Amino acid sequence: MFLDFYGLNEQPFGVTPDPKYLYFSPSHREALASLFYGIETGRGFLALIAEPGMGKTSLLFQLLERLKGSIRSAFLFQTQCDSRELLRYLLQALGVEGVPGADLVQLHSQLNQFLLAEATAGRRVVVFIDEAQNLSDSALETVRLFSNFEATDRKLFQIVLAGQPELARRLKNPHLAQLSQRIAVLAGLKRLTATETLQYIHHRLETAGYYGHEVFSSASVDLIAKASHGIPRNINNICFNAMSLAYALGCKRIGAEVVEEALNDLSLNCLVEKSRILGHAAPTLTSAPHFSVRWSRGSVFASRTAQTAILSALLGGLGTYLGAHIGTDAIHGSSATNYSSQTQGQQAVAFASAPLNDPGGSSSSSDSSQFVTHIVRPNDTIWNLCVSSLGRYDEAALSELRKLNPDLINIDRIEVGQEIRLPLRVSN
Repeated sequence: MFLDFYGLNEQPFGVTPDPKYLYFSPSHREALASLFYGIETGRGFLALIAEPGMGKTSLLFQLLERLKGSIRSAFLFQTQCDSRELLRYLLQALGVEGVPGADLVQLHSQLNQFLLAEATAGRRVVVFIDEAQNLSDSALETVRLFSNFEATDRKLFQIVLAGQPELARRLKNPHLAQLSQRIAVLAGLKRLTATETLQYIHHRLETAGYYGHEVFSSASVDLIAKASHGIPRNINNICFNAMSLAYALGCKRIGAEVVEEALNDLSLNCLVEKSRILGHAAPTLTSAPHFSVRWSRGSVFASRTAQTAILSALLGGLGTYLGAHIGTDAIHGSSATNYSSQTQGQQAVAFASAPLNDPGGSSSSSDSSQFVTHIVRPNDTIWNLCVSSLGRYDEAALSELRKLNPDLINIDRIEVGQEIRLPLRVSN
């Protein structure tokens, strides 16, 4: 029904890296041309480095489309592995049946035999390693040793490393100098400008089959460009939520106020605060309940949905207490909470609470002492965890992270399932 409402053939702001939706900004076009030329001329090692959500994987898929039929390719997504596992993944991706229990020497021998056979048949082999920043130092050294697979006149196969900025930082390490020296082509992707953001939205809507009047107003596009920081994945999330909200409201034209509402619903801080408040909505009370309430402009609870949820939780907890101690009739005749409001702008509810790491609330603390425990997921990196929790990635952010996680010895290495304390940015 969502698609019918807007006259779309498919979802324009999906989450899968579909090459046909790739928008060619100047930096995307330049990166694709550089990688294509590097492979065509047999340069060996190539690298594509960009922030999360910039479309690296989509660009690599587009590159594969252009090389289709002229190369034998392998695409590796699983990079949290040791050297032996990396070789096994590579052989599997190339269609080589591995020997059970084979050691590193045997695996290298299998790979060498395969590459020689492909070279004899006149076929080029290209290996794409996505999320390469997650490779361990030993795995990266194994990747470097792949350069030893060569004939007298050419490389037997080429490797494209794609990763986030952490990959560039790691390659600058003197211990990996031999690998970084072998990278003959280094491409990057720049964030979209406001004009490019507008073109990006148009491109995805048209690709999905939309024809008609502008869906997003100029004011809403400006807001999307600013809030997304020019990162395509962020643009997708904002546009999808804005269109979903507009569909629920029956509006085909999306203005800035709808985008603002969608941004509030996407706010990580908003979700954390909601869970804290709703988690204490119906406490078991032995004394009169105490709620500290203040109204503020620009709060993460600017959306009507959040206001309704918070007020319902507040009154629900109060009703439970009064019903148990005074009786149902008293609930309807009492004025439970007094609210004071500012006279201008959007107003929202924010609750004064103890820091998360001080459940008793017995001591005061700075904003940096408040944290939420996060379980590391497959695509998490220190960069995107810092940006999502603090809105920035710099030495100050890393310092806060280290302070909350003294056992995090290597800031570049986090494992799936690992618990990490993330600092919370609290609005005063």
